[in-house]
Amino acid sequence: MNQFWVRVLVLLTVILGVNYIAWRWMESLNWAAWWIAVPLVAAETYSLIDVALFGMTVWRIKHRKPMPAPSDATVDVFITTYNEPADMVLGTALAAQAITHPHSTWILDDGAREEIRELAERHGIGYLTRSADWNDRPRHAKAGNLNNALMMTQGEFLLILDADQVPEPEILSRTLGYFSNRRIALVQTPQYFSNVPDDDPLGSQAPLFYGPIQQGKDGWNAAFFCGSNALLRREALMQLGLVGYVKEVEAGVRKALKASRTAIRKARKTPDAADPLVAGLLDQVEEATVKARAELKAGISLSEVTYRVRRAVDNAVQTLVGANFSALEADLAEIAAIDLDGGDGSTPPAAGLDDAIERMSHRDWSPLGALESVQAVLDAISIERHAEAQPIMPLATISVTEDMATSMRMHALGWRSAYHHEVLANGLAPEDLKTMLTQRLRWAQGTIQVMLRENPLLQKGMKPAQRLMYFATMWTYLSGFAAVVYFAAPIIYLTLGILPVNSISTDFFIRFIPFMVINQLLFAVAGRGISTWRGQQYSLALFPTWIKACTTAARNVWFGRPLGFAVTPKARQDGGPGWSLIRPQLVVMVLLAAALIVGLIRLAAGLNEPVGTLVNMAWVVFDLVVLSVLVKAVKYKGFVPDERSAEHAVQHGA
Repeated sequence: MNQFWVRVLVLLTVILGVNYIAWRWMESLNWAAWWIAVPLVAAETYSLIDVALFGMTVWRIKHRKPMPAPSDATVDVFITTYNEPADMVLGTALAAQAITHPHSTWILDDGAREEIRELAERHGIGYLTRSADWNDRPRHAKAGNLNNALMMTQGEFLLILDADQVPEPEILSRTLGYFSNRRIALVQTPQYFSNVPDDDPLGSQAPLFYGPIQQGKDGWNAAFFCGSNALLRREALMQLGLVGYVKEVEAGVRKALKASRTAIRKARKTPDAADPLVAGLLDQVEEATVKARAELKAGISLSEVTYRVRRAVDNAVQTLVGANFSALEADLAEIAAIDLDGGDGSTPPAAGLDDAIERMSHRDWSPLGALESVQAVLDAISIERHAEAQPIMPLATISVTEDMATSMRMHALGWRSAYHHEVLANGLAPEDLKTMLTQRLRWAQGTIQVMLRENPLLQKGMKPAQRLMYFATMWTYLSGFAAVVYFAAPIIYLTLGILPVNSISTDFFIRFIPFMVINQLLFAVAGRGISTWRGQQYSLALFPTWIKACTTAARNVWFGRPLGFAVTPKARQDGGPGWSLIRPQLVVMVLLAAALIVGLIRLAAGLNEPVGTLVNMAWVVFDLVVLSVLVKAVKYKGFVPDERSAEHAVQHGA
């Protein structure tokens, strides 16, 4: 019955929202103040799309019941760590070792610490770190750590745990049964934090996401990997790695062949190309590239295609190498300067290759220089992928977070996922504002990187609903830009008297108020009593973090700017109050408070009309209440267990 009312509220929310936004665009805009009127209605349109995507998510909430776990399933439990305290890592590893279903427990130590190795050996726990193949090559952060371990283990299934996520003994017996469906590749369970007080000052718990949202995505076969507390099928990951490997190599070959043909055509325009021998050799190589492109389209083996082109180029180079070309020395110097290294893990592996192809396409080469450049680029896209530690990378390496892109690719290959709504591991949340901001920034950056590199709306293989479910999560991180407008609009009216609408009329109230009431009711009913207020506060209050995530991720994807990877500290970071961390929000709060005072003065002087003033003052008060959560976050001194919080943890399986 609850699902029926959820759907009724979804329909009402969308209908009322479209009615309101259509009216806003067509009839209410104050074009005399378009510079605030248009951004405000655009922000409102963004919010309507956001709530519509939420409505679609909860339209098909799925409640699963676990199935008996197969007794013969082999499982590797991976505990990923880089610099977390040794006692924390050991505590999680010992809890993993105590999991009741037969399995192997492995500590994946990306810090290669001798202390961790000794602890693992002492307690009979497997220990893995990077092989020498990773030296001086992109490391790809946590994804690289997991990919390295995949090649060194054999379990049919993988349970992935962060170093602070202590598993319950029954975690495998409660989740392995889902894999009786041969198409299930992923089972995700909630992330719950045992060191969070009831008022959750840092907004660490995510009951709405690890509840109706993931259950709703599950209903559309789009519940995704969240990095920890998840069980994955090795077969699906290896297929993903192989398919990704082939796609990346093929894409590189296609780009190289296209650029090679361009370089050869430019070489024909040089005086040396008038020589019949040179012209004939250029014809042969160009013909080989044209034929290779056709063979790729026909599905011929990549190794065969690249081998034939390389042989044609080698023969031509050997024929011309004895000739004396005036531009040869400069060309060879240019070729030697091409950086074919793939970067440091924050840029895609093909970054150096892309740069080489770009330069090859636009430079005017001598005939021999053109052939040598073609030869260099073809060597760079060798199927051995010498620039990488492993030619096969099962977990996605396109962002600073490996989870979402990995599950999105699995869904595109036709695999299925399941969300098991039961707390089966207990983690540690950040205990200070700085750590929390670092964590949220990384999550947001990784999500935006995926959106810009592999937008789910454009991915083949996924159903339309799956694409929208992934896009819905990515869309939420654009809220920082809308938040700026929501803060600015009431300040502008109260201080300057400029309304973004024609007037605060009855037409406005009869459209806006029902939409907002039904919208909030939808969240309450879909959440079944779960408090969503803290999440709503942080979705607006962290607007500088969301904006920074979008801009830095865009610079990384479009311009190759390093992004870096920061492991979230698992202990409170000292350094005193973090007021400087929320300077933009404090500025906004001061402006909002000042706007209240100025608005009252202007109202008393008859400069602002009463209804508009009261509406915008109420808006300002709401904004101040939203932002006030950060004051509490700055003052938060860390988790102190008490009887109430202990009881709360027991209720959630801690």
